[in-house]
Amino acid sequence: MAVISIRLNEEEEQMVSFLSNQFEKDKSSLIKYSLKEMYEDFIDNKVIDQFENEEKKQPLNFISAEDIFKNI
Repeated sequence: MAVISIRLNEEEEQMVSFLSNQFEKDKSSLIKYSLKEMYEDFIDNKVIDQFENEEKKQPLNFISAEDIFKNI
């Protein structure tokens, strides 16, 4: 397990303390949670970009609910 030390200015320390209280997490857990959320956002955006690029190459065809019910 890695240990990372970060330096925070007064404003950053106040933000971390505020969020720590709001989310009822210790500061270390809050930072790990934030890191995980940022990583998930990055991956989500990457998937969305890939989808949009594929859609530009070949638009999707959608089936209406009526057509689905006709085939049942």
